[in-house]
Amino acid sequence: MAGSALAQNVITAAPQNVLQLSAQGTVEVQQDLLQMTLVATRDGTEAATVQSQLKAALDAALQEAKKQAQAGQLDVRTGNFNLSPRYTREGKINGWQGRAELVLEGRDFARITQTAGRITPLNVEHVGFDLSREQRQRSASEAQKLAIDSFRQKASELARGFGFADYALREVSVNDSHDGGARPPRMMAAQAKSFSSADAPVPVEAGKATVVVTVSGSVQLR
Repeated sequence: MAGSALAQNVITAAPQNVLQLSAQGTVEVQQDLLQMTLVATRDGTEAATVQSQLKAALDAALQEAKKQAQAGQLDVRTGNFNLSPRYTREGKINGWQGRAELVLEGRDFARITQTAGRITPLNVEHVGFDLSREQRQRSASEAQKLAIDSFRQKASELARGFGFADYALREVSVNDSHDGGARPPRMMAAQAKSFSSADAPVPVEAGKATVVVTVSGSVQLR
């Protein structure tokens, strides 16, 4: 019992000559993933009719898109499909409006934009850019190496600056993030569709994204 009480009363000495620091590695990389959202909207007095029209438009668009689908290059999926009532000022339902989405996504920009141009039942509503998983991993690895090198260099310089010969790593954490940094398309998507012929590719232009890896932690000066 006495030994246990003494152990509880032992005060752990605060660590001495411990330095907290962080460093970043930044890589700017070309966006290589394109996502286009195509939309069909319908309006009518009967919910069943509006729903049937939307399904027909979406089915036709899917059939056309799947002809060009290729894993990783052009992936096709449906988006939101909704139907909602339209009300009068008195709060009574006087019609229905619906919306269906088709999403084209992949790394083959030409294939995607040409396919979007051929899908006449739907209009392009949104164009977005990002990094593919492969591009993100490569960029993160490069940024991580830069961050680690910077952390080590900073730790060595600070150790010498404080009059120590070296340091030992105590703890470290690594975090990565990326800023999409997408610039707006060269032309707004809806305008691009209306200004071009029905089967012409929708013009797009990707920007660059910034991948940042932060290494932070503490070192023991010695």
